[in-house]
Order: sequence, then structure tokens, then C-alpha cells
Amino acid sequence: MISLRYHIISIAAVFLALAIGVVLGSTALSGSLLSGLTNEKDDLRTQVTNLQNERNAAQARLADADGFATAVGPMAVRGQLDKRTVAIVTTHDARPADRDAIKNLITASGATVTAEVQLTDAFGDPARADQLRDVVTRLVPAGAQLPTASDPGTLAGGLLGSLLLINKDTNKAQSTVDEAAAALGGLTDGGFVKAAPSLRPAQLAVVLTGGANGGNGAGDRAATIGRFATQLDRGGAGTILAGGTGSADGTGAIGVVRADTAATSILSTVDNVHSPAGQVATVLGLREQLEGRTGQYGVGGNATGPAPGAGNE
Repeated sequence: MISLRYHIISIAAVFLALAIGVVLGSTALSGSLLSGLTNEKDDLRTQVTNLQNERNAAQARLADADGFATAVGPMAVRGQLDKRTVAIVTTHDARPADRDAIKNLITASGATVTAEVQLTDAFGDPARADQLRDVVTRLVPAGAQLPTASDPGTLAGGLLGSLLLINKDTNKAQSTVDEAAAALGGLTDGGFVKAAPSLRPAQLAVVLTGGANGGNGAGDRAATIGRFATQLDRGGAGTILAGGTGSADGTGAIGVVRADTAATSILSTVDNVHSPAGQVATVLGLREQLEGRTGQYGVGGNATGPAPGAGNE
């Protein structure tokens, strides 16, 4: 007769055998799995090494290209803007190094920088758009006319265009010295601009901005700068909007301009002004503007080519 004790021993034996099988099976599986993971790790290590080597090689080529562009840049722009005048407008996020490089190339081209203005962070702040609009409409010089658009970027472009640029048809200033000083003083008091103590209106303008804008209101900020530069272009003989890495994206001012065919029909842009090649393209773009032509240059997917005349036809 089979006793209860026999049943218990039998069941225990089954569970013991099952446990031993699991242990032995998992040990074999673990060995195979670990071996596969080791091989995969070695393959990944090789891929990482190859990618690092490729990156280092690309960075070396880029450094060589930048060095070459820096060396030949002054020769490439020499005489392109001979005896012309240029105003430089920078946004709050524009790099000082880019501004200085552009100024040096403008001088090398034979032109003179006669005015410099910096737009503060408040200029593009959506929360202060109404205030900027009100200040601009109060400061317009006698005889000047603001555009009919109601957005602050376009209105500010109309005002600063009459202060910083000479009339392209008459080559005469569009406001008196006192009017310009009063208007710039009002914009400064409002916290929207910082301007050099003395300035003279110019024929051409460069609007220099940073890269992609992040955070709340990024699209509105980019639109304000883009519309400002577009309207500024209408106020003189030509304007170019130049920005750094990411400026051609949807959250960058150049991206906003390039998405608007009405803007690109008159305004030129450069999306890699952080590089020597982009800085040269900016000055060459001013020459193109002077001749009544436009282009969208740089390395962004929405650019028409790297620089004016560089196979963009």
C-alpha cells in the first residue's frame, strides 16, 4: 500500500529534478548568452572606434576649410563693396565674434560701417509686443511713413529703416540727425535697443542673429526678427539676414524667412555665419543685394547654395 509519505517523497523528487534541470539549463543558456553579448560588445566597440575616427577626420577637414576661408576671405571680398556704407544690427543672442568677423570683412571689401544697433531680448519678447508697437508708432519721424502691417517686427523695421538707411533712389538720409537721435533714444529708454552714441545712415544693412530659439514664444521671436529684417530691406539698397547654427530651422529667424516666398524675393539670408565661409558669403550677399539680386545661402536644407555664385544657378 502506497503511503502518504511515499507521495510526499515522490513529489519532492519531481520538484528537485525540475530545479536541477532549470539550474543546468540556465547555466548553459547563460554561457551562450554571455558569449553572444561579449561578441556584440566587441562589435559595438569597433563601430564606436570607427565613428570616432570618422568624426575626427571630418573635424580636421572642417578646421582646414575654416582656416582656408579665413585666409582667403579678405581677398575674396576685396573691392566688392568699395566706397559703400553698411549698418550692422545684432540681436541679443548674436555672437560678438561673428559680429567682429563681419565688420573686418566689410572693411576688407572697401566699405565702411557707419551704424551699429543691438536689439535686446525685449525686442522679440511676445509679452512686450504691444509695448514695442506703441513705442514705434510714437517715435516715427516727421515725413516718414510706417508700413500698414500691424505686427511689431514689420513696424520696427520700418522705423529703424528710416533711421539707419539712406533712400536708395536719392541717396539721402530719411530722417534728420535730431529725429534719429530722438527715436533711438526712445527705443533705448523702452529697453528695446542699444545703439552706438553716434551713427550715420548707410546704404546696406546686415542683421546678425544667433541660432535656433528655444523656450516659450520661440516661434513668435523668430517671426519678429524675420519680419523686421524683411522690412528693413525695403528701407535701403539691400539687407542680408545672417544667423548661426540652427537659424534655418523652424524656430530660427532664417527658417521663418525662407518659408515666406514674399520675404525671400527681396531678402537674402546666410545660415552659417558662425563659420568663416558663412561670413564671406554674408559680405558677397550684400554685393548681390546691391545689384538687385537675392539668395539663400549656407548649409541648411532650405539653402540654395553655399555662397553667391557658387553653383547656385
